[in-house]
Amino acid sequence: MQHLSEEEIDQAIKSAQEADETRLVRRLCYIKNLYQGDTREQAGRRVGISRSTTRRWALAWNDDGVEGLRPRFGGGRPPKLTSQQWDELCALLEEGQPWTPKQIHALIEDRYNVTYHPAHLSRKLREAGMNYAKPRPMDPRRPDDADEILAERLDQALGEDDPKNEEEKAEPVVFGFFR
Repeated sequence: MQHLSEEEIDQAIKSAQEADETRLVRRLCYIKNLYQGDTREQAGRRVGISRSTTRRWALAWNDDGVEGLRPRFGGGRPPKLTSQQWDELCALLEEGQPWTPKQIHALIEDRYNVTYHPAHLSRKLREAGMNYAKPRPMDPRRPDDADEILAERLDQALGEDDPKNEEEKAEPVVFGFFR
């Protein structure tokens, strides 16, 4: 294996940073520490890796240089639904509300022939900005005379019970509720 100069390692680190290859940057920093006289254990401690990992990285460096240090991790299992299918599913769920978790699972299985674990599906839906909620036509804690209470409190807050305020009031106050 051909050895690189410290400047060449610095350049490799800079290139890896620009390419947003954080794992490769860490591995190259480990090698740079070795070049500066650290033992494998000392260099590994500086970048926060185990003793066995220091051995693997040193062997990879000796065998293939920078390319040997490049991670070969593929990113895990590919998603069951493509991003286009996921977007389509989210649109369907938003259009046809409300859905129960069982209905969502059945929809995914029928439409895409895919199953998800309930915990994983709820996690994916939360990441997409959706949450399970129990739709209720009316809050069970709402008092029977809520409309009267609201009207009374608005009158008090706006001073509409005060007769001397009638002349000052040119336009009615309108409240709006926005999301």
